Amino acid sequence: MSSFTPSTPAVPTHALPSYLQAEHLGPWGTYLQQVERVTPYLGNLSRWVETLKRPKRILIVDVPIELDNGTIAHFEGYRVQHNLSRGPGKGGVRFHQDVTLSEVMALSAWMSIKNAAVNVPYGGAKGGVRVDPQTLSRGELERLTRRYTSEIGLLIGPSKDIPAPDVNTNGQIMAWMMDTYSMNTGATATGVVTGKPVELGGSLGRVEATGRGVFTVGVEAARRTGLVLEGARVAVQGFGNVGGTAAKLFAEAGAKVVAVQDHTGTICHSSGLDVPALLAHVKAHGGVGGFAGAEAMAPADFWGVACDILIPAALEGQITQDNAARIQAKLVIEGANGPTTPEADDILHDKGVLVLPDVIANAGGVTVSYFEWVQDFSSFFWSEDEINARLVRIMKEAFDGVWQVAQEHRVSLRTATFIVACTRILRAREMRGLYP
Repeated sequence: MSSFTPSTPAVPTHALPSYLQAEHLGPWGTYLQQVERVTPYLGNLSRWVETLKRPKRILIVDVPIELDNGTIAHFEGYRVQHNLSRGPGKGGVRFHQDVTLSEVMALSAWMSIKNAAVNVPYGGAKGGVRVDPQTLSRGELERLTRRYTSEIGLLIGPSKDIPAPDVNTNGQIMAWMMDTYSMNTGATATGVVTGKPVELGGSLGRVEATGRGVFTVGVEAARRTGLVLEGARVAVQGFGNVGGTAAKLFAEAGAKVVAVQDHTGTICHSSGLDVPALLAHVKAHGGVGGFAGAEAMAPADFWGVACDILIPAALEGQITQDNAARIQAKLVIEGANGPTTPEADDILHDKGVLVLPDVIANAGGVTVSYFEWVQDFSSFFWSEDEINARLVRIMKEAFDGVWQVAQEHRVSLRTATFIVACTRILRAREMRGLYP
């Protein structure tokens, strides 16, 4: 690992589609750089690499709803299917005021990589609505969800494209999506979404799955690098299902969670936060801000906290060339999608920081979504212990494979994950051929 010399961030050498501008590529630009870095390792499959640089299908929809005050509001909605060579599309739906096409494209592409990395039979997809859900009443949120689902209904389906929760969406949103699709097709279709409530065909263990996956690969990386978890200091950005679950599991393993940041504040406690109490505070108050068992700190100071493990579990683009040099952690585990820019990746590598990339580290969620989908089709449901055991086994096997490739090619874990995943995707593409 230590001899890996990252290249200068690549400039895409292919022609961009007309709906993109080279100077404003956004998250999609980050993904393209990652593909450029992996291309030299794809051998004969590189003739198909342009497949990875162009989403298969993009749908942009208008989502009009009547607000409680009687006015009509319109929202931008997206569903992007990046690649379906290995199976139906799979990927979350986020409701956020800053959602863009570039972001949804990148997230769909990372889903392609993620699904292939853990070898579940899905392609990559993603959806989003450009809205701040905090500004909507429950009734407005339901109407938005149902209208959006109807608008993208021609793309989704249990064997076509299966949405799931993401930022600002949850089991209730998935229940409304499932019901809307079912009403439109005339039959209950529990398998059209995952992350549903258990009462509607959801899977036990799904809520904690992504955080459990983050913890699982973190333990494996710590074991290989000699990092002792007992007493290790952990800093977490984002304290929802992913960051909160990961923090809880690391604390139970003997680590100390010393700093947490979310949209409501940044808190720290050098001797370790009371994670169960903090989780209860977040559930009651909607964020970590105001937690009595910690000190408040400036948001920018979070990145310089003395820690051994850093878990960015919020949004993309958080670790940049502006703050990467301040990071003191030995291990960064990406709970969020795309939290580290390519420039920051290089800085962290030069500092000797091991980065566990999102496309393997946060794949626990889609793995248990796969379990949920299988259970829905068979109408036979597993126990939570069975689900967690299967999740840990798949995550460990996937991480072992990525680690081996990284050692073999002397590349970063991110590039190694892309080698594994892109090889699987492009082999499928090559074997299927082009139709007609």
